[in-house]
Amino acid sequence: MADKAIINASPLIFLSRSRHLDLLQAFANEVWVPEPVATEILHRGRHDATAQAIEQTEWLITRPVAHIPTAVTEWRLGAGESSVLALASEHPGTEVIIDDLAGRKCAASLNIPVRGTLGIVLVAKKRGLIPKARPVIEDMMAAGLYLSRKVVDEASRRVGE
Repeated sequence: MADKAIINASPLIFLSRSRHLDLLQAFANEVWVPEPVATEILHRGRHDATAQAIEQTEWLITRPVAHIPTAVTEWRLGAGESSVLALASEHPGTEVIIDDLAGRKCAASLNIPVRGTLGIVLVAKKRGLIPKARPVIEDMMAAGLYLSRKVVDEASRRVGE
């Protein structure tokens, strides 16, 4: 397990809304939420499940982002993705959790380890943390995660379901 990971808004939203936020603890002792991501989520109001998670979950830690490197700004990503990648740039080897394709490509170009929401579920299944991946994936889809049936079927096949 890693010491820390850095998460963007959408994976955090899908995991908290589907009540599977605890899966993140299998990947890192601390999960950092860059300030721009936390601000975006907290604007949803105190009754929002993800806002509550940020405020009440001890291992979700909001971190300031001092500077966005040019290598990140050139990708013209959103504020959340940019801040996640900037924070990871300051802490080499730290894995980022991003679903946005452009953000994932930027991470790869900068040699930043990256995983998406679906990847969290598949690794949790492989590690025996959940008995089946498909119900968790379906919970997240009900919470707003879009995945095609083809992607869900392929993911399930990869973990023997």
